[in-house]
Amino acid sequence: MTTPRPLVRPARVLAAALAAGTLFATAACSGSDSSASPESDASSTVAERGLAAQTTSPASESPSDLSEEGARNALITPADIEDDWTQVRDPREWRDTLLVGSVDVAAFVDGQSDVQDCQRLVDALFDETLLGKPTGASAVTGFQQGDSRLLYQVAAYDKAELDDSMQWLSELPDTCDQFTLTGGDAGERTVQVIETSLPQAGDNRQGLTVTVKGESNGDPVTLSLDVAAVQMGADAITVTNGGLDGADHDTTSAAVEQGTQRLQEVLAGRTPSPTPSGIN
Repeated sequence: MTTPRPLVRPARVLAAALAAGTLFATAACSGSDSSASPESDASSTVAERGLAAQTTSPASESPSDLSEEGARNALITPADIEDDWTQVRDPREWRDTLLVGSVDVAAFVDGQSDVQDCQRLVDALFDETLLGKPTGASAVTGFQQGDSRLLYQVAAYDKAELDDSMQWLSELPDTCDQFTLTGGDAGERTVQVIETSLPQAGDNRQGLTVTVKGESNGDPVTLSLDVAAVQMGADAITVTNGGLDGADHDTTSAAVEQGTQRLQEVLAGRTPSPTPSGIN
């Protein structure tokens, strides 16, 4: 009884064909016999390696496919966070001045900390560098409602650096649970950082609430901000939401949930549909 021969995988058949073709061409040019030479062995190895490079591409090592247009399409809209949020023209101006009532919030959080990790956090509030500088596409939008402001960003990063930034965020409730800011016009301010929960979204996520207490123009001021980040491969969304009236955690959760869905649509090659007003 004849034992059935095992099936040969198509990739190995193609590799063998490539190697045989290379061997034939080498023999024809050199006028030698059909015996294998060191050169033909090397050609066969190169052919197999080339085939392997074409057929294997681990997703974890792939760079971001996020385009500039895709990043813009992935941004949330006022309908995604509901309530009475109004989209602003250029939220990048907030890094220089953010006047809420009589308080310049940007100046209020501008100070120095003795702890490097805490300083990095303070410097990135109302900025686009919470997770470091994007290495690819990036888009940002902002909203305001009364004394609250919401900054939202979609961006592509170096995957290893993004992993490090997410790890840094996760350690802040321990390394920066309470610290002091000095300098600027607001004198000493006390900053507290606590961990908060986020919807189960993306590959990795981290939520924080940052509270800054001090004085502005002689009056006591408390600024409360939700800070959230959701990672999807080499891409991420970030949210900074809050103000002098506190941080609305429901709005932060809605921004994370809706924003993650929009980014997933974009990465799948689709354009997200507009979110109907009044519908989650």
